[in-house]
Amino acid sequence: MKAAVLHAPHQPMTIEEVVIAKPKRREVLVRTAAAGLCHSDLHFIEGAYPTPVPVVLGHESAGIVEEVGEDVTYLKPGDHVISCLSVFCGHCEFCLSGHLSICQTPEVKLGPGVAKRLTWQGKHLNQFLNLSSFAEQMVVHEHALVKIRDDMPLDLASLIGCSVVTGYGAVVHTARIEPGSTVAVFGAGGIGLATINAAQIAGAGRIVAIDKDPFKLDLARAFGATDVVDASEGDTVKRIVALTGGGVHYSFECIGLKATAEQSFSALRSGGTATLIGMIPVGTKIELHGVDFLRERRIQGCMMGSNRFRTDMPRLIEFYLQGRLHLAEMVSARIGLAQINEGFAALKTGGIARNVIVFDS
Repeated sequence: MKAAVLHAPHQPMTIEEVVIAKPKRREVLVRTAAAGLCHSDLHFIEGAYPTPVPVVLGHESAGIVEEVGEDVTYLKPGDHVISCLSVFCGHCEFCLSGHLSICQTPEVKLGPGVAKRLTWQGKHLNQFLNLSSFAEQMVVHEHALVKIRDDMPLDLASLIGCSVVTGYGAVVHTARIEPGSTVAVFGAGGIGLATINAAQIAGAGRIVAIDKDPFKLDLARAFGATDVVDASEGDTVKRIVALTGGGVHYSFECIGLKATAEQSFSALRSGGTATLIGMIPVGTKIELHGVDFLRERRIQGCMMGSNRFRTDMPRLIEFYLQGRLHLAEMVSARIGLAQINEGFAALKTGGIARNVIVFDS
């Protein structure tokens, strides 16, 4: 099969012929139909987060089951599926208490460099986040997949695999916003737009989108933002506080920067909660004034929207089919695997929401 291989950070990926193993016990072989280009992948491409190389990146994808291994009961060949990096075991403390997204059981969530499912030129090729969806096929644990209805377009379904479930989960699971509340979303990329859309679905009374890209701010309005703030013009926090009459009940940081993480906390009214979604670079420290916590303001982390993806994703598909979840509007371009480097270059320059790789059927 063909796959995009990252040989080292800051280097272009190359399209290579890669050998993929047959599915073993509890594993599934998936023919990849589509894969989104996520900013999280870009962090690894640029070396902000380490991972063993050479590696096939990609984690936001959808496809069709081709083959199943021994003891797989949930899926069968022909099933349409979405992948998710929140692989769960189903029996650890986290899973049994409803926190599947932070399951760390090594039998299903193999550490970097451990999975032996890919080879290139006769040597071990690393699998990324137990998925590696920048390839024509994936072999994954069955608990990394959710079965979906066949009439859902797979190119749009792929977006649900990361950005959409993360934004939605951050709103409804991590923060648990209340109807009528005020919300600020820092960053209007793929995850930010999904967060805005989820806040609208959840009944937020006012949603403020913050970004520097005029294109993304316009798109944020289409996704449900009632107000927009251009972060390149003046004091962002003061403007949010003025817009909302004292700050927001809930804020979401969707970029992964120290400055916006701190702003997301400062923009809260008393009793408010800031949720950090973006991947802040390793070694970065967030600085807050201790006295500000006396106003009962909170800041919390979020892993993939605290998702329960096997229930969340089918619900998100129903929201899409009802016209409440905006997926088609998120796609800026559909590209082939060979254009992957150009796709990531466009992601860095701005003016887009999501590029999606569509594989030949």
